[in-house]
Amino acid sequence: MSKPKLKLDFCDFNGVDKLNNPFTRLLSQRYEIEISDRPDLLIFQEGGHMNRLYTCKKLFWTGESVLPDWDRTDYAMTCHYLDDARHLRMPFYVWGSAAPAEDLVRRDDEDIAALMRSKTRFCSFLVTNSNRRRTGPRIDFFEKLTAHRQVDSGGPYRNNIGRVIPRGGEFKREFNAPCKFHLCWENKSLPGYTTEKLVDAMWARCIPIYWGSPRVAEEFNPKSFLDRSQFASDEAMIERILEIDADNAQWEAMLREPCFNDNTPNQYYSDSYALDFLQRVIDDPAPPVSRRRKFFRLGRWKLAKRQHFY
Repeated sequence: MSKPKLKLDFCDFNGVDKLNNPFTRLLSQRYEIEISDRPDLLIFQEGGHMNRLYTCKKLFWTGESVLPDWDRTDYAMTCHYLDDARHLRMPFYVWGSAAPAEDLVRRDDEDIAALMRSKTRFCSFLVTNSNRRRTGPRIDFFEKLTAHRQVDSGGPYRNNIGRVIPRGGEFKREFNAPCKFHLCWENKSLPGYTTEKLVDAMWARCIPIYWGSPRVAEEFNPKSFLDRSQFASDEAMIERILEIDADNAQWEAMLREPCFNDNTPNQYYSDSYALDFLQRVIDDPAPPVSRRRKFFRLGRWKLAKRQHFY
């Protein structure tokens, strides 16, 4: 039986392969996908204003902490916990990390002794954003930890290894793999805002040093990482890090802990979780919000122009 055709387009992304991305890979299970500048569904991000030129059904998706603007979109997928039928919570770590869910499931036959022997460095750090106003807690903690031990910074910010690690999951995994710990602090602390940083550390079999979503333990086993929210101060957390670093028994115990609660990937990794929502978006017969508006603010329209798909 042939699949129904679905015309898609993407805009306002900071780089996207329109033919090969999480949305097309999911939707192609149920639809024949055609990329078109006259789409049935537009998927857009917060990076521009081209979405304003489309009058079709729109889906806003972001990996950042941005809230949807319901005057501009019909549906949304973000990291937020919103009680709204138009919204699906989709944490960025699912699609933002190259780590397959099955690689995060702990095996009983894993050679922990060999893993421990492979860890020849203390801690890694990969950061681009150096804006202290936006990321002050992360910068402060990095500086405090480096006062005790060498933290290998492989990103553009405070690089101390002589080269910048290229973007891409495998490059990050290779850089992190020899390290006992990985410093993975988010840009901000917000319920639900967990990006790829935590998962990338787990994939490399580092112990994550985490700061971000206060609800992270609902999705990952809190015994497998160190969560800043569970410590009274930066200094108390650093004391605990150094204690684990000096005690192989405690370090091994943490390495043996599964990443996920019950060693089972959480619901967000299930294809059907997002796909069922997307099908509901597509099947919704309501007129798109862009056709229901009776007036438009013209100030930003001049910034937008049609984006071709080729």
